[in-house]
Amino acid sequence: MTRLQPAEITGIVAEARRLTTGLYVFPETGERIARVLDEALSQGRYERAGDAETLARLVTEDLQSVNGDGHLRLKFHPDPVPAAKEDGALLAELARGADLSLGGVPRIERLAGGVALLKLAPILFPLDMTGESLNAALALVARAEALILDLRECVGGDPYTSAHVCGHLFDEPTHLHTLYDRQDDSERQFWSPAPLPGPRFGGTKPVYVLISAATFSGGEELAYTLQQRGRAVVIGEVSGGGANPRRGFTLHPHLEATIPVARSVNPVSGGNWEGTGVVPDTGTDPARAHEVAHRAALAEVARLGGDTASAEEARRALGGLARDRPTAGPDARL
Repeated sequence: MTRLQPAEITGIVAEARRLTTGLYVFPETGERIARVLDEALSQGRYERAGDAETLARLVTEDLQSVNGDGHLRLKFHPDPVPAAKEDGALLAELARGADLSLGGVPRIERLAGGVALLKLAPILFPLDMTGESLNAALALVARAEALILDLRECVGGDPYTSAHVCGHLFDEPTHLHTLYDRQDDSERQFWSPAPLPGPRFGGTKPVYVLISAATFSGGEELAYTLQQRGRAVVIGEVSGGGANPRRGFTLHPHLEATIPVARSVNPVSGGNWEGTGVVPDTGTDPARAHEVAHRAALAEVARLGGDTASAEEARRALGGLARDRPTAGPDARL
């Protein structure tokens, strides 16, 4: 990779500074971060970077040193990124990710007891990119008696896509969250939409959401919204803690500055998950979250289903789990 010249390094850092002070969602914090960059530049911290990947790491460390905002960074891209368009690097990355993940729906499965498992990863792609795949998946799980929504590897996404998913899980239009934008000094409310194409899972059947420390940004927003509205039980470990939506700016063929420009406010909590992550209702090792959620779902289907075929299947599955469960020792629990 071509080495960066000192003048290039100074120009890249200066532009990252300008964007941070001008656009960062919290102006006073942006000024503090800018002073960190100024000091590092004056002390020659970035001169030894040499290449774009190392510079990205060093500048990102300094950008995040004040308040730990995981969305604020100088991001390295191994492949050249578009220069002329805002968020061009993101759009190119999204197109590749959508192709590799079956439109962001890498797994859909019927489990015992009429429970459906729907995995959304690596992000919640824009609807104009993968809406057909998402709608097909949501239509399939609509018939299930309970739903496990796996967001353990969901690291971001479009808020309109998150709202679209929520539209299948609520019976009435529901206020999900509000984005406050610094640059426009404006706010946008996000509601679950109605009507929607195809059948809905609806607002009464049990929903369980799986999260992990890797769950971030748009994945967290979906989990947090469903949790705060009392629509889902969240299972796993505390998520990554990134709630401030970002915009991307190409500063070099391999470098993109990502600047959080807005903040999300939940109408129930009055806050969000920035820095704290989404705290699960049931904490467990993410590797076991699927098992824990399935057991809880089976119990609910058995309790609510009466003498239906799914309820009978759920009872049999629960009986099998009970027989397989150890009766002694430190692991004799789920």
